Amino acid sequence: MAVYWGAACGGCCVSVLDVHEALFDVVAAADLVFWPIALDTKYKDVEAMADQEIDVTLYNGAVRNSENEHLAHLLRQKSKILVAYGSCAHLGGIPGLANFHNRESIFERVYETSESTVNPDKVRPQTITRVREGELELPEFYNDVRSLGQVVDVDYYLPGCPPQTERLVEVFMAIVKGTELPPRGSVVGALEKTQCDECPRNKTENKKIKEFKRPIDIVDDGETCFLEQGVICMGPATRGGCGVRCILGNAPCKGCYGPPISSPDPGAKMMSAIGTMIDSDDEEEILKIIDTIDDPAGTFYRFSLPGSIFRRKLI
Repeated sequence: MAVYWGAACGGCCVSVLDVHEALFDVVAAADLVFWPIALDTKYKDVEAMADQEIDVTLYNGAVRNSENEHLAHLLRQKSKILVAYGSCAHLGGIPGLANFHNRESIFERVYETSESTVNPDKVRPQTITRVREGELELPEFYNDVRSLGQVVDVDYYLPGCPPQTERLVEVFMAIVKGTELPPRGSVVGALEKTQCDECPRNKTENKKIKEFKRPIDIVDDGETCFLEQGVICMGPATRGGCGVRCILGNAPCKGCYGPPISSPDPGAKMMSAIGTMIDSDDEEEILKIIDTIDDPAGTFYRFSLPGSIFRRKLI
């Protein structure tokens, strides 16, 4: 078994550690041969492995740079089963929000104009820097963030930010047994139904909204559907299977489990849902109500921009 992180925060690796006593079941079934966060295995060690020597690889994180892409191809070659583990590998995730900008604008902000930067010579990272001791190399920073499936063939997608630990154990043990998995290319560890089908909150037919609000703007009663309170909840556009833990923690769904099978683009699905809720037939009033949605692009595509219909902002 191998675990690799691409453009990621590390939360998916932590979720692997969070299996607690179920770790004994995992260890009984597999040896870890590559995991940068926990093992000192080198890339050359993986390159020396026979093709498909690794039974299963959990690749978490998006593909942001040339190193991520190299490891995606390498681990695809060395693995029998490659799992896109977590929202970033599945759909691009939080790093994918960078596709609202391009490489140049990101570098300009980070290395030149941010409030904490003092860089009068406008020095930027270089892929190759020559020093007395030799050459120092950095990965090439790509213009676009891509999901794992946009780079290599993926056998299974396990969504979540991070995936629920219980789902990881279920999927891992199913791979070990080899008899309980759906066709390759499927999303596993999640439901085909939406979060709304699992949500315990009270719902009525009265979803007419005159104003959209942030969670801090309401006094939540802990029982009423967030959408009916005017708070954007991605439940209608998100797969179930996480146990609605955000909802149970009195927070609206953010969409990390990705879209249900019937609606491949969560942003388009959510915008459609929003359109049915606006309580007005007046065009000017409708536009004012829409303007109360805080950061609509970042809200509707928080985890899914690279894997969405339009994939990135054209600049």
